[in-house]
Amino acid sequence: MAVYTLPELPYDYAALEPVINPQIVELHHDKHHAAYVKGANDTLEQLAEARDKEQWGSINGLEKNLAFHLSGHILHSIYWHNMTGDGGGEPLEKDGVGELADAIAESFGSFAGFKAQLTKASATTQGSGWGVLAYEPLSGRLIVEQVYDHQGNVGQGSTPILVFDAWEHAFYLQYKNQKVDFIDAMWAVVNWQDVARRYAAAKERGDSLLLTP
Repeated sequence: MAVYTLPELPYDYAALEPVINPQIVELHHDKHHAAYVKGANDTLEQLAEARDKEQWGSINGLEKNLAFHLSGHILHSIYWHNMTGDGGGEPLEKDGVGELADAIAESFGSFAGFKAQLTKASATTQGSGWGVLAYEPLSGRLIVEQVYDHQGNVGQGSTPILVFDAWEHAFYLQYKNQKVDFIDAMWAVVNWQDVARRYAAAKERGDSLLLTP
C-alpha cells in the first residue's frame, strides 16, 4: 500500500496566469510532483526488502533516494498552497496576517529586506533547488534557506512556510533560462493567508527540537 499520495491542486491549471501558465502547472504537478511521490513509495518498498533479506549493500543510495523524493513531495505540497491567483503584495495587519508581518519585520528588519534576501537566495541557488522562508524553533525567528536539490543547506528542525521552486521544470517552458524573472514574478501570487497559517502552526509547536530534557 502506498504511504504517500499526490495531493490535488487547490485550483485549476490556469489559476496562476499570467505568472505561471497552465501547461507548466499541469506538467509540474501531474508529472514531476507525481514522480517524487512514486519515488518515495518505491524507495520505502526497497528498504523493506533490504530489511527482510538483511542485504544492506545499497543502504546509502536508498537513504539518499528517500530523502530526495520525500523532501520533493513535501516541498511541492507546500508550494501549491503557497500560491493563489488572488495573492501578491505583502502581508498586512488589515488582511489578518499582522502576526506574520511583524515576525518578518523583526527577523529581517523590513519586508523589503526579507523580499530581497529570499529573491536572491532563490535565484542564486546553484543548479536545482529552492528558496525557503522557514520558522527556526530554537530561536523562534524566521530565516531564509537555500535548499539544494531537495535537501541541503538546511538548519535541522526548521519548518518551511514559504517555498519558491527554482528548478528549471518550474519555469523553463515560459521563462526560458531567466530564473530571476520567474522569481520576481512569483511575488505576485504568494498566498499570505496560507503562509500565515503555516507560521502560526509552526510557532504553536514551540521548541520541537527538545534540546533540553
